[in-house]
Amino acid sequence: MRDVAIVGASMTPFGVREGEWVMDLLVEAGRACIADAGIAPDDIDHLYVSNMASGEFEGQTGVPNALAHDLGAIPAYTQRVDQTSSSGAAGMYAAWQSVASGASDLTLLVGGEKMTHRSTGEATDVIASLTHPVEYKHGVTLPSFAGLTARHYLDRYDAPREALGHVAVKNHANGALNPNAQFQKEITLETALESPMVADPLRLYDFCPVTDGSAALALVPAEHAESYADAFARIAGIAGATDTHVVHERADPTHMGAVAESGAAAFEQSGYEHDEVDVAELHDMFTILEVMQLEALGFEDAGEGWRAAMEGRTARDGALPVNTSGGLKSKGHPLGASGVAQAVEVYEQLVGGAGDRQVEADVGLACNVGGFGNCVITTIMEAGA
Repeated sequence: MRDVAIVGASMTPFGVREGEWVMDLLVEAGRACIADAGIAPDDIDHLYVSNMASGEFEGQTGVPNALAHDLGAIPAYTQRVDQTSSSGAAGMYAAWQSVASGASDLTLLVGGEKMTHRSTGEATDVIASLTHPVEYKHGVTLPSFAGLTARHYLDRYDAPREALGHVAVKNHANGALNPNAQFQKEITLETALESPMVADPLRLYDFCPVTDGSAALALVPAEHAESYADAFARIAGIAGATDTHVVHERADPTHMGAVAESGAAAFEQSGYEHDEVDVAELHDMFTILEVMQLEALGFEDAGEGWRAAMEGRTARDGALPVNTSGGLKSKGHPLGASGVAQAVEVYEQLVGGAGDRQVEADVGLACNVGGFGNCVITTIMEAGA
């Protein structure tokens, strides 16, 4: 297997993109990434599109082939990658495999989703379709899973409700510095804790928004990276794992088994230790998930992750800055784009392109979660030249 490097990246503004559809967003991100990497579209060997539900949201299918045409990437091999809300990182895994295996010398990954033209109820129903049919039939949604899990976690570990509010405050502070974030505003702890109840004990500011957006990455063999860019990022470790589809069958609902498995495999492949990771992007679709991922990945002991944001350890000036992009919470969560955008943020941190969000980083981690921990991909990257 060849080492793989990222030599270009892009992200559209996330938010409400009125009058635009998923193809518009994919083309915008794809063209920007091609320009950033300084590549010719017809040199692209493989083109992967991460997308969960263009058919359900828009009635639009065949997006990879259409994107190859619109970008001028003919005759590249194309493929759509769908792994629910972890589609972005699943696309990253596929793109990495295509270059690492030698099947492609230049792969473009573009992730995107158009969601805001649907009502919140309609969007929630599309997303809830990823749950087990029996759970779905009884009206179970991901927000309800989040509320039940948060209540169990807070009670089990005697954690204060304020702990989750601190996660939201931190991520909004980071998002305020991200010109592409959906919510570029800071919030107070009081605002978070007094916002409307959604799924007890979780309130409005514990949830990510419904979002339109796209993001893209260009991948090449690491041995050729310097011919494309002076600064690049190498993929040091990447791994995926699954957990039970039926959430209530898990022995401990507060432990994200697939996160633990994928994280352990990615760390083993990379050769890095936890204390060598300088920045992380975690899948905070709900605030409780950031806490649980910190524990499952091994950055915090079980039942102690809630202290991290409260004590400033995950702030930009903390021991492990988490979600410097604003996370899904503030940046937004266009399903197929989120995992790609996480990798874009880590890449920008490693090459020194994160602007006002920049932290000192040589090694970064991204964890993209599908469903309520049903499937997970963890990626570890390191700075190149």
